[in-house]
Amino acid sequence: MGILEIKDVGKRFGGLQALGDVNLSVAENTVHAIIGPNGAGKSTLLNCLVGKLIPDTGSVMFDGQSVLGRTPYEINQMGISRVFQTPEIFGDLSVLENMMIPCFAKRDGAFRMHAIENMLKEKDIVEKAETMLEDMNMADKRHMHSASMSRGDKRRLEIAMCLAQEPRLLLLDEPTAGMARADTNNTIDLLKQIKDERDITIAIIEHDMHVVFSLAERITVLAQGTPLVEDTPENIKGHPKVREAYLGETA
Repeated sequence: MGILEIKDVGKRFGGLQALGDVNLSVAENTVHAIIGPNGAGKSTLLNCLVGKLIPDTGSVMFDGQSVLGRTPYEINQMGISRVFQTPEIFGDLSVLENMMIPCFAKRDGAFRMHAIENMLKEKDIVEKAETMLEDMNMADKRHMHSASMSRGDKRRLEIAMCLAQEPRLLLLDEPTAGMARADTNNTIDLLKQIKDERDITIAIIEHDMHVVFSLAERITVLAQGTPLVEDTPENIKGHPKVREAYLGETA
């Protein structure tokens, strides 16, 4: 049984069947990729996992507990963190201040924005935030205005903010979207480092097959809201329907 178990999940939007009887198991401490063309239902499925949408049918279990009916905040507290397509950081704050916010939330269960002016007095939080930035090779950027960073560095900061919450499952929604190839390769290296050094499971939605085949141990291909095939990267590459419909020239 996987750490994440999705059984018979269905979701409709009016007359549109976005997901139909989706079954998916993500094994603990693996990297599992979910791929497919636009409209395949990938983002809808991800939103069902983090509480932004509630499936019409089926179940979603994380470590033996249902996530259905829980708020995104509650699901995060269960041990699931999500990285969005567009980096979700506080552009008006410094890199260090951004990093301190999830450190506060992990310690206290919440964070109030009016506390920013006093948070640098919290030595334990500052120390944890700086340690995380060192781990992410961002210590030299700690006082930089976060809005001025490159997209790759913004993504690196967002991932660091997620890791500060000590998740067991990290969900990545097209983490390299809009990046130059150098930033993409740096992000691949970062995710490999995270996987090697931490007790964590990673589920990734990604269109860039270079990223998918560099990271994934298992791949699920969605087509029109239902899984077409699930297999190892080697077998996915050679699967005729996948090559024809989803990988094309990239294969």
